[in-house]
Amino acid sequence: MGQRHWVRTTKCQLIVTSLFVMLLGLAVTILTIITHYGAHFSVISGVSSEANPYRIFHNVAFYSGICLTMILVLAALLSTVATVRESVCLMAMGFFCFAIVFCALIQAAFWRYTNNSEVEDAMMDVYDSVYEEVRRNLSSFRRQELATIHETFLCCGKQSPFGETGGIEKETCPSEPMGTARADCLQEIQDFLKKHMDFVSVLLIITICFMGREVNGDGLELLLESNPISQRTRQDEQAQDGERKVQQR
Repeated sequence: MGQRHWVRTTKCQLIVTSLFVMLLGLAVTILTIITHYGAHFSVISGVSSEANPYRIFHNVAFYSGICLTMILVLAALLSTVATVRESVCLMAMGFFCFAIVFCALIQAAFWRYTNNSEVEDAMMDVYDSVYEEVRRNLSSFRRQELATIHETFLCCGKQSPFGETGGIEKETCPSEPMGTARADCLQEIQDFLKKHMDFVSVLLIITICFMGREVNGDGLELLLESNPISQRTRQDEQAQDGERKVQQR
C-alpha cells in the first residue's frame, strides 16, 4: 500500500512539473508574439530602410522564441507520456530537451548581460535615421513613417537644447494628444524597451532556475525509483547478493 502511494505521489509531482513547463512555453509564446507583432516593435521594424539595424534583432527574437516554445512543449509532452507509461527512455528524452533549453537560455542571458543596450541603440538609430532624413529631404513617405512612430509612442520629435519645436514636429506629431506628446521620442523608446526587457529578464530567470532544477535529473531519479520494473530489478539484485553472501559463508 505504501509503495503504491509513493508511486502515485511521484507521478503527480512529475505531471505538475510538466504542466508548469507547458505554462512556461505558453508564456514564452505570448511574449514572442507581443515582441514580433506589437505596434511599438512593428513600427520600428517596418521602417523601409536597407540599413535597418533593428530588423535583425526583431527576426532573431521571433524565431528564437518559436524554437524555444516548441522545445518546451515537446519536453512537457514527453515528460507527461513518460510519467503515465512509466517509460524511462521517454523521460530521458524529455530531460535532454530540458538540457537544450537550459544551455540556450544561459547563452541568451550571457548575451543580454554583455549587450545590454544593443537593441535599444538599434531602435533609436532607426528613429534618428528617419528623423534626419525627413529634416534634410522632407520626403512625404518618410514623413508618414515618422508620424506613425510619433503616434505609436505618443512622443514628439527629439529634445532640442533650445526648447524649440520645428516644422517637422508640427507636421508629424499627433494633433489631438499634443499636450501629452511633447516627450522626447528617444527617451520614450528607451523607457518602453526597458519595461519590456524587464519582463523578458524575469521570465528568463524563472525558466533558467526551473530548467536548472530539471537538468539535475530529480524527475528521472524519481521515475526510476517508482518504476515497478526497476524496483523488481533492484529487489532481484539484492536477493542475488544475499544468496552469494550465504554461499560464501
